[in-house]
Amino acid sequence: MARIAGSSGPRTEEAIRRAGLSLIATHGYAAMSLRQLAAEVGIQQGSLYNYFRNKQEFLFDLIRGHMLDLHAALDAALLPEGSAEARLTRFTEFHVAYHVARAQEVFICYSELRSLEPDNLAAVVAMRRDYERKLGDILDHGCATGEFRLADTRMATLAILAMLSGICTWYRPDGRLSREAMQEIFTGMVLALARGEAAEAVAVPPRRRGALRAGIG
Repeated sequence: MARIAGSSGPRTEEAIRRAGLSLIATHGYAAMSLRQLAAEVGIQQGSLYNYFRNKQEFLFDLIRGHMLDLHAALDAALLPEGSAEARLTRFTEFHVAYHVARAQEVFICYSELRSLEPDNLAAVVAMRRDYERKLGDILDHGCATGEFRLADTRMATLAILAMLSGICTWYRPDGRLSREAMQEIFTGMVLALARGEAAEAVAVPPRRRGALRAGIG
C-alpha cells in the first residue's frame, strides 16, 4: 500500500482503524502484528504509537468505539415513548440494520472478547449489559402493560439478541433477502416471541413473500 502522507492526523487514524478491523477479521487478533498493520496502512511501525500505546490498547479502542457507536445509534433510533410493541419493533429494525451494515465490527466485538485483558473486558461487558438492559426494559414494560407474555424477560432478552446478532455471520447483501425483508421477518419473529405466539414466529409476512430477491447461500 502506498504511504499515507504524514504519520498523524484523522485521516491516518481512520486508515489504521480500517486496516486493523480487516486484519483482525481475517487473521485474528493474536496473529496480527503491528508491523503488518503499519505495512497495510503504509506508515512506519513507530508511527502507530501516535495513536495507541500497544496492541491491546488498539483492540480495546476498536471494540469500545464500536460499543459507543452502537449505544448512540440505538438511543437516536428508539422511540422516546409509545407502546412496548412499537418500541420493540424499532429496536429490532435498528439492530438488524446496524449489524448488517457493520458486520465486521460486530464479528470482532464477539470473537475477540477473549483477547481483552481483564480490566478492558470488564469495561466492554458492562457496555454490553447496558445495551441488553435497554431491550430488557422494553420487554419488562410490555409485560407490565399486558402487551407481552414472557415468563422470564432476562432469558428472552438474551435469546432475542442472540438471534438478531447472528445475522452478521451469514447475511449477504446480494442474497435472497433484502435488508428490509430481513427487518420485517425478524420483527415478526421477535414480536411473536414476546406475545407468546410461537406458531407465528416462523411465518414470513405475506406482503413480503413476493418481494424477496433470489439466492441466500
